[in-house]
Amino acid sequence: MALQWYLLGVVAAVEAAVLLLLTAPLPRGLSKQVLEFVKRILQPGLAVVPFALFQLLEVYWKYENRINCSKQECSPFERDRFTRSLYKSHRNALLALSAALFYWLLFRIAKMQQDVLQAEERVKMPKEE
Repeated sequence: MALQWYLLGVVAAVEAAVLLLLTAPLPRGLSKQVLEFVKRILQPGLAVVPFALFQLLEVYWKYENRINCSKQECSPFERDRFTRSLYKSHRNALLALSAALFYWLLFRIAKMQQDVLQAEERVKMPKEE
């Protein structure tokens, strides 16, 4: 069970690193290369979104079917286990949401940068003629 969350965490971290690299002020040639790299990984990276949504559904299902320990009959061990489980589900939900959000941000920023580059090329063409 922990492998899927580890994988989702690694993917979210890589997406965040690529997002920082994409938005960093780089020289023009390097910026174009980073943009091409991002455009190439966007389509295979789309698999993250359904995976993250599936993990969110799993978190929701576990949250709805958890043991309720609000009564006085719970032992301290059960109450501690309940609290840890609750924190863990919150962490996992945040991780899944961040992976999907980072993918969306990566897609939108890459699209905006591509549009800016195309607009700059259109402005350069009449000046050269």
